[in-house]
Amino acid sequence: MGDLGVCKEEAINGAGGTDMWSSSDGCTVSKADHLVVMVHGILGSNANWKFAAEHFVKMLPDKVLVHCSERNMNKLTLDGVDVMGERLAEEVTEVIKGRPNLCKISFVAHSIGGLVARYAIGRLYRPQRSKSFQDSDGQIPDIENSRGTICGLEAMNFITIATPHLGSRGNKQVPFLFGLTAMEKLACHVIHLIFRQTGRHLFLVDSDDGKPPLLQRMVEDSDDLYFMSALQAFKRRVVYSNVAYDHIVGWRTSSIRRNSELPKFEETPNKIYPHVVHEEISNGENPDKCNEAIITSDDYDMIEENLVRGLRRVSWEKVDVSFHTSKVRFAAHSVIQVKDPVMHSEGADVIQHIIDHFLLT
Repeated sequence: MGDLGVCKEEAINGAGGTDMWSSSDGCTVSKADHLVVMVHGILGSNANWKFAAEHFVKMLPDKVLVHCSERNMNKLTLDGVDVMGERLAEEVTEVIKGRPNLCKISFVAHSIGGLVARYAIGRLYRPQRSKSFQDSDGQIPDIENSRGTICGLEAMNFITIATPHLGSRGNKQVPFLFGLTAMEKLACHVIHLIFRQTGRHLFLVDSDDGKPPLLQRMVEDSDDLYFMSALQAFKRRVVYSNVAYDHIVGWRTSSIRRNSELPKFEETPNKIYPHVVHEEISNGENPDKCNEAIITSDDYDMIEENLVRGLRRVSWEKVDVSFHTSKVRFAAHSVIQVKDPVMHSEGADVIQHIIDHFLLT
């Protein structure tokens, strides 16, 4: 194959307008059949994933094709989770159409990008369909894809990093508000002045045509948006969370836990992944009820409980990360992604952990 390289291919969006990464010999088109979609966070750009994208194709040569989303960059991230989700769904569809050899798909998303990805897969989900074919014995059995697909591709890994799955409204969900009730209540009333519709969605103060907040709607299926069925379609779902020093996204909301469920752990050094301090698997609590509606409420404590119950109808792998000894620990929200390869390099072991546990088949 020659030296492993990273080639920004121009076959998808034209010269200068693509963000496709694959291992290749020179700029030969990759034969990889597994699309990995990387989604950045608020006010971010596709450049935020450069380090991770390069390491994915270096460690998984000829196996993955990495696409760093570029449809919702910078100020466009303020337009709302739903608007960004629709754009991402359209973007992924275009990438897949240009790559007929693709047969598998995974998502790796940072911060609010995880919510955008959850919305997008709800749009891209294709329900299970029964197929008939004649086997070698002349029989015609009914074969059903029980998981469904994402835009026709087999759903493999859905990975979020420091994503506020339960929103940002609850106590200490946004740590830089210091857990002060008055400041947290004030934030609900002014957040739209800073982060516009996206802020409303994060603080669950949106009410489109009298509907429940968007994040609450995203824990059930609707007529044309299969949010939970799409999540269930993936072979594995993983949340990476900062246990401390993430001043933007709290531990509870990023790990989909109740406050009483936050684990206690001894921070003993892990020689391979020094910043990974705890791992667990949370089995789905009611996987057969993923498409059922949940009871809506105006009380925030009940809304948060509904979000936990809704999301935990499917299983999750949970990886807790701590940068408490790092000189840049106060930038944990960016370090965990290695947003900047120089300033945030201490998060490289987290990216390595993602790659080492990445499901390919």
